[in-house]
This record gives sequence, structure tokens and C-alpha cells, in this order.
Amino acid sequence: MNEEFLDALRQIEKEKEIPFEVLMDTIEQALVHAYKKHYGAMDVRVRVDHTPKGFKVFTQKDVVQEVENPDIEISLAEARATNPDALVGDTVEFEVTPENFGRIAAQTAKQVVVQRIRDAEREQVYDEFGDRIGQVVTGVVQRTEQRNVVIGLGKVEALLPPPEQVPTEPYNFNDRLKVYVLEVRRTNRGPQVYVSRTHPNLIRGLFELEVPEIAEGIVEIQSVAREPGQRSKIAVSSSDERVDPVGACVGHRGTRVQSVVTELYDEKVDIVRWSPDTARFIAESLSPAKPSNVTIDEANKTALVVMPDNQLSLAIGKSGQNVRLAARLTGWRIDIRSESQADEPGAPADRDAALDSSATASEETAPLSDAPSVAETTQIEADSSTEAGVAVSDGVEAAENEAQE
Repeated sequence: MNEEFLDALRQIEKEKEIPFEVLMDTIEQALVHAYKKHYGAMDVRVRVDHTPKGFKVFTQKDVVQEVENPDIEISLAEARATNPDALVGDTVEFEVTPENFGRIAAQTAKQVVVQRIRDAEREQVYDEFGDRIGQVVTGVVQRTEQRNVVIGLGKVEALLPPPEQVPTEPYNFNDRLKVYVLEVRRTNRGPQVYVSRTHPNLIRGLFELEVPEIAEGIVEIQSVAREPGQRSKIAVSSSDERVDPVGACVGHRGTRVQSVVTELYDEKVDIVRWSPDTARFIAESLSPAKPSNVTIDEANKTALVVMPDNQLSLAIGKSGQNVRLAARLTGWRIDIRSESQADEPGAPADRDAALDSSATASEETAPLSDAPSVAETTQIEADSSTEAGVAVSDGVEAAENEAQE
């Protein structure tokens, strides 16, 4: 085999990260197939000779007294002409290289190497991104195909399908984006990577990149609720009492959270303090509103929240967004009522009245006068999704409409 061919294989080994031995073995197998196809089906084995002579073909035959199948058998006399020590039952090998086998070998080797490179690259992509499912990676917008956005991720192009796109984001050519790796599928054209900009875990990944305390495990994101492109809430806790989880996520003068907001095209992000006390956690989740009282029903996983009259609309949020995200964040059904409604005799609906009357061992009433101020929560822009119910008592919609007017 000439040195130029070997040098070319060595170069492929370095550039494509395909072991030299794998390339050689693949070429040998392909040459066996080519020889059988052009010169008859024999039990042949190709041995690569590292000399300027190139490839040589050797066949193996069993030594027998009487030859029945000349393709795989040889007489003792013929075998001893090649190997004087041959005996019946031995296997002898001798060269059967055709005159024009060099041309066939060259063509076959080229085809096999090209195909092997393609297969190896596909496997590398699948292995690399198969291990990165659930991670946040950086890509560049390449183009738009129909409604899909193609994101370049180095050696591979990922698809951002319409359901995973945020309607308010532009996706202009050459824009750098951080995306969440959803899945990797094997297709006839190679592995296909799918990414998302709407997944709640994109928020987790962005904060892990910006907040060292989260990457180190000191601060933990307990839950995320998101409405992509509009607003998100995250609940954080700290395993070290000396580290404030909210302050760590906000950063000096808000630099850390502002980086997340900028990446999300100014989506609002609320950072709230997680608490093992469910009533206190629900109160925090309604930030920036400050509840007067939270009553929880463990059996039905329902919370009744009483708000000051002047904060009712703030607790509900525009189109019910604040209380909806709070319910997703906590995983509890939240009923909100103003103080004036709570004081009115017979004001609660039947379900609320049943809730009030069932204050037994399964129910706790937690006054919030000694709770940490909900004003500690920081509000900017982000996203999430989970299923939980939100109920607003009679008159809330009217209060919300008045606030908007």
C-alpha cells in the first residue's frame, strides 16, 4: 500500500476522530465483498500489505484427498506445491490477486472510506447530543425552513419547531441564542436534534450558567412556572443560611438576573423564596402582592388567600397571570378573596364556606405578620408550565377590570 494512501487515512483519523484500525478493517471487508462480486464467491480474505505493491488478495482452502468444491478445497498434491508440510485437513493460504484488482480496490476503498466517515460523524453527533438532552446550549440562527427555525450547533443543525418557539421572539439570521435540548432522533439522513425556547427548564439552565451558587449546589431552584414570552416565576432555596438565595440569583445591582432577562428578550422573571411552610410559600409566590392571611386545606390541596382590598388586583395580575403562575409554581389550587369579602357574612361561595368550616387537624391557618416580607422578591422577566388550579371568588374579575381602567 503506497504511503500517500496511508497518509490520507492518518489525516482522516485526526480530522474525523475515526481510529486508523477501524478504517483499515472497513476497507478490508469492502475489498473482500468487491472480490467476491467480480471474481466469484470464494472464501477469501484480504490482507493489506504496507508496501508500494498495494493490496493483495489471499484465499484459504482446506486440504482434502478428493476435491469436490474447488472454491474452498484443494488436493494434497496442489497444497504441497505451495506448502511442502501440508497435510490432509490443514488449511492453506495462497495469493489470488487479479491483474486489474488495483483499480477495483481503489474505487472500492474510496467509496467505503467516504461512507464510513459519514456514518462515524452521524454516530458522533448522536452520542454527543444524546448525552446533552436536558442541557442548555448556545446556537446561531441559520435560516427558516417553512415554520421551523434551523439553529447551528457547531457540527450539527438543530430544529426549533413552531410549538417550541416564543411568538414574541424574532429569530433573525445570525442571532446567537441559548436553547434547551429536547431530544435527538435517528433518521435516514442522520441524527436530528430538536431544541426549545419555551421549556421551563430553559430558565433553570440560564440561571445555572449565571449563578455560581446554583452550579455549586448551594442555591437550588425548587420549581419553575412559565408563560413563555410574558412572565416566569422561580422558587429558590439555600442550603447555607449565610447565602441569600434571592440575592444570589439577582446579583450585584441585578446583573445576574438581567443577563437572563436579556437572553429571554425582556420576559419578566419573578424570583421568590421557597419555604417548607406551605402557607408561607404560597404567600411568597403571589409576590409582589402581600396576603393578609393564608388558609390551607391539605386534604384537597387548596389554599384560601385573603388579600387587602387595595392589593386584590395586584395579586390576580393581568388576565389572572400572577395567581395562575403562583398556582403552577406551588402546585396548589389558590382561591383569592379580598378582606371586605371575607368579612361579609355569607359572602363566600358554598365551596369557600365549606373550606372555612373545615378548620380541623388537616387545616392550618397561618398569620403572615411574622413572615419575611414578600417585597424581598425580585421582579423582572422570564417563563414556565405545570398544571394547577386557580380560583378567584366573586367580584375579583370586576376588581381586576377596575384596576385596568
